[in-house]
Amino acid sequence: MLQQRYLCLWFQHVCTDWYIRRNAALQGVPFVLAAPLRGRLVVTDSSAVASRLGIHVGMVVADCRARVPELQVLDALPNKAEQLLAALAEWCLRYTPTVAVHAPDSLLLNTTGCSHLWAGEPAYVKEILDRFHFLGYHVRAALADTIGAAWALAHFGQAPSILASGQQVAGISPLPPAALRLAEETCTRLQQLGFHRIGQLLPISERALLRRFGSQLPMRLGQACGQVPEILPNIEVATPYQERLPCLEPIRLLPGIEIALRQLLEALCSRLHQEAMGLRTALLKAYRIDGAVQQVQIGTHKASRHPEHLFRLFQLKISSFEPALGFELFVLEAPLTEPLTAHQERLWAKEHAAEELLLAQLLDRFSGKLGSNIIHRYLPAEHYWPERSLVEAQSLQQTTAASWLRHRSRPMLLLPQPEAIEVTVALPDYPPLLFRHKGVLHRVLRADGPERIEREWWLGDTGPHRDYYGVEDEEGLRYWIFRSGHYATGTPEWFLHGFFS
Repeated sequence: MLQQRYLCLWFQHVCTDWYIRRNAALQGVPFVLAAPLRGRLVVTDSSAVASRLGIHVGMVVADCRARVPELQVLDALPNKAEQLLAALAEWCLRYTPTVAVHAPDSLLLNTTGCSHLWAGEPAYVKEILDRFHFLGYHVRAALADTIGAAWALAHFGQAPSILASGQQVAGISPLPPAALRLAEETCTRLQQLGFHRIGQLLPISERALLRRFGSQLPMRLGQACGQVPEILPNIEVATPYQERLPCLEPIRLLPGIEIALRQLLEALCSRLHQEAMGLRTALLKAYRIDGAVQQVQIGTHKASRHPEHLFRLFQLKISSFEPALGFELFVLEAPLTEPLTAHQERLWAKEHAAEELLLAQLLDRFSGKLGSNIIHRYLPAEHYWPERSLVEAQSLQQTTAASWLRHRSRPMLLLPQPEAIEVTVALPDYPPLLFRHKGVLHRVLRADGPERIEREWWLGDTGPHRDYYGVEDEEGLRYWIFRSGHYATGTPEWFLHGFFS
């Protein structure tokens, strides 16, 4: 089993750096972001220039202006830091599939098994830092065996710092106790008692620390040293079936994108074949040099691992990509998969079930060109109430034990919600002579019914019954309408529920 490795990225001025990216005039100017707190204007983030002049987060703006008269104060946008960190975390997915946000200013990356793609950990860390520095962010980084040690070195050590495996205890010993992510009051008590380095706490027993400082200190100390496990909360669930293709040179042309897509499909379908699986949806993500992420998604009506067929579906959509300066990474994911049996696999051979194969491919192409919401397949459900009498199938293979109701006429199109109509009726149990729907008057020439449908009381459904009529107007159009309730109990309501073919 690989030794877990974690990289901590500390963004020292994440919001102000973002402001500078939007407004180059702020470059080199001391400014802060401020928000009201307990009736006073307090600094929430300071630019790098302001920090060098002694301005830091938590100071009152009036005191800051007394120290730096030329200081500019901007209104802080609520939750902007959290939004920026979430976006930066998503951007970091190009370097590892596991990224977590550590509020209020850090990202944590599980780099296990990833750094060799960049020729080792030093080159891996340098690549990430160079990219962020190019984007204008002030960031410090540290790599270690534990989350706690990586965070401590990034915030309080010499950065960038790459700690050798198994050296986390020696690496954090010279650092102050605040590097353990402790509460401020705990750090104050430790300082008052003369504990200025983490190394001074290591010889003390866990029981003594627990009795004197509570549970947080021994827990954080154990996490940093690797004695207590710590789970990294990933920003998104890792897709079981995923292939990644980093590019040596940025790709800007469509033929290059197609070549990358074919390689990813071959690798993914080969893995699906080994595990007797097929994909139902696939997602292609393209990461641009400037940090933008573009993606397209396809879906199939039956599980597939046929690279050429999947490539044709993607080919309809990748022309929408805008490479700009070029794509540096492609990621292909299959978030929805299904078992694909040997019998199903033979469908791709011409001599087996050719008609079903052609139908599935045709539906996939229609969905790719016109949208997945244009094709629907319905199956019968064992219910009397019309709204519950059918379900939408999720694939061509889906079946049901129920059968369609054949001794009663049912409309080709059933509305999801019945629509109210106005009617004129000669006698209470007779069909209407005419009805008005959405302002249009329909004169009824022929009618069938009534067919009474009671509510399914065993499902807890209560309310009036329905009397359905199939009616035909003077233009030859046929409708399925019903009366809710009975005239003997009041004035019932009439509704249009479906259209016959």
